[in-house]
Amino acid sequence: MKRRDFLKKAGIGAAAATTATAVNAPFVQARPKVRWKMVTTWPPKLPYLQDAAVYMAKLVEQMSGGQFKIRVYAAGELVPALQTFAAVREGSTIQAGSSVAYYQAGKAPAAQWFAAVPFGLNSLGMSAWFNSGGGLELWEETYAPFGVIPRPGGSTGVQMGGWFNKKIETIDDFKGLKMRIPGLGGKVVSKAGGTVTLVPGGEIFTNMERGVIDATEWVGPLHDKIMGFYKVAKYYYYPGWHEPGAFVEYIFNRKAVEKLPAEYRAILDAACAQAGAWTTQGFNASNGQALRDLIFKKKVKLMRFPDPVLAQLKVYAKETLAEIAAKDKQAKKVNDSYQKFSAIVGTWGEISEKPYYNAIADKHPLSG
Repeated sequence: MKRRDFLKKAGIGAAAATTATAVNAPFVQARPKVRWKMVTTWPPKLPYLQDAAVYMAKLVEQMSGGQFKIRVYAAGELVPALQTFAAVREGSTIQAGSSVAYYQAGKAPAAQWFAAVPFGLNSLGMSAWFNSGGGLELWEETYAPFGVIPRPGGSTGVQMGGWFNKKIETIDDFKGLKMRIPGLGGKVVSKAGGTVTLVPGGEIFTNMERGVIDATEWVGPLHDKIMGFYKVAKYYYYPGWHEPGAFVEYIFNRKAVEKLPAEYRAILDAACAQAGAWTTQGFNASNGQALRDLIFKKKVKLMRFPDPVLAQLKVYAKETLAEIAAKDKQAKKVNDSYQKFSAIVGTWGEISEKPYYNAIADKHPLSG
């Protein structure tokens, strides 16, 4: 009798399990298989930029149960580094990309504000503007005519001022200087008399080595050490006035996104947010040790831009923003939002972060 009861209960359990599986099966089967390609501006395996794109794609695959996969290609593997936006915009074979918004300045001048503004917001301020100050909505509006959807991809934090083969002692030292520097920062250097060029990351070292350029900026100590710029430049300048909180972007073809189920779109947003946070904190965690290695192991000459030079660059930066905003309606709209938000955030920063950093300035000396 006990055996019959057990078999009866086992049969009921098996039937229930079968019913549950049948009920759930349509949901699992309804998830379509999606296969995308992503191209980037970054050299292969570059930490927290190319690696972040790969990480983002992995998160999408995991959260979709393997149904939504994105294959990631580094710069030059499918398209040239600076053609990422164009490839995503066209969208027939490539649906996603990883880049920086200032590379889109020729198509949309307003795009530059979503990457970095000289003497502007740091990474915390930029993130706050995107998420709580209307910045992301303006970014989407700026890219809408191109059929592209942007998402913040994390920040490099405050960058270094760059690598130079001549000392910068006065603002006149920028005159005739051949420098690789993109975005609004590049326009400021041009205003100071420099000759600005734009080449992808993978070509900078060779250009410096051959004397095609006299100076370059890239990101910060972690990447600068990996790229080996200390081998071809004499002086390493700070602070990074041109990119105080530079943000990376993930971009997606609008038509491709609209074909996705709502669940996949939510997964895409979540993956971008997580990969962006990983990028930001990766730079924060790694730049300090890399800087010490450059100074104490590679014997790099760390130099600070003189205050009068920074002051004049700041004047040029304000003029540059005003000039671009005066010529482009969308740039004016974005700049107005940015400046209004900066004033609000800056008020808080003046009585919070700034006094705090001043108070601990002698706690972390650059000593061995």
